[in-house]
Amino acid sequence: MIRMTLHTFAGRVLAPLLLASLPLAAFAETRDLIVVAGQSNAVGFDAYAEELPEDAGDAKTMFWWRVGDPPPDEFDSTSARQWTHLQFQPRTEAMSGEAAKKTGRQYGNFNKKSKGGFGPEIGMVRTLAAKEHKALAVIKTAFSGTSVAGDWNVERPGEADPCYRAMIDEAKEAVRLAQEKGVTLQPRAFVWVQGESDANAKDAPEYAANLSKMLVKLRSDLNAPDMILLLGVNTRFGNGKNTFMPAVIEAQKAVASKLTRAGYVDTEGADTLPPTHTHFTPQGTLEIGRRYAEALLAAEAALPKSK
Repeated sequence: MIRMTLHTFAGRVLAPLLLASLPLAAFAETRDLIVVAGQSNAVGFDAYAEELPEDAGDAKTMFWWRVGDPPPDEFDSTSARQWTHLQFQPRTEAMSGEAAKKTGRQYGNFNKKSKGGFGPEIGMVRTLAAKEHKALAVIKTAFSGTSVAGDWNVERPGEADPCYRAMIDEAKEAVRLAQEKGVTLQPRAFVWVQGESDANAKDAPEYAANLSKMLVKLRSDLNAPDMILLLGVNTRFGNGKNTFMPAVIEAQKAVASKLTRAGYVDTEGADTLPPTHTHFTPQGTLEIGRRYAEALLAAEAALPKSK
């Protein structure tokens, strides 16, 4: 079941991402853009590449990614700052030695059992492709174990926002290179899979405010005021023992209710990996991607029709 709360602007005109001053006629193609971000369940930490079913249709989707451990650095798994097609992301080795001990936040991008992994982008794109039959573009920037309070916090620039800044930098460079290929990217949706690392006594009370401020700034920085925001988290994180998870879930629902063109996507029941249930399985990851796609379609269907 998808729980969806949606507020709308009048009309349905999506502003081209960072291209306000450029005529659309200058480009040969326009694609809807989906931006994916968050922590390990956005990365797809336990969604093993070996268990991803093949789909020839993936080749039709432009894909740009940067995933890894915080802070963003040269150890991340990336698409080498170039557009490629939708696919799993290869695992890279984490930082090692004294530097790794100092950060204490090095996980190796994906579970070491796998050659790599994938996030909700796969299930989402495949679901949309089956229903719409049009080419898409995806930019994914996700970092395991990150919190809005400490890694995506736009209220503390330069100190607690390295993942947010990386997301914006990647988006701008991806858009620039798409322009060079003659492709206009039309921002359609922002997929946020995060919240587990804010489920603690210090950060949970501020989660709604922190997340709301980040999303407002995101729309501004990407020149995408009408981009639909889809928020979700692994509701089973902590296996029922984390007493702060309900507060994070309610915070996401509150933010989705407060902001225009925003919705909460319920991940309850999607398959997670025992015994901790910290991460979605490959099947669970595909399922939540499907739910995000259905939520996006429902949100768009609820918008006023343009005249």
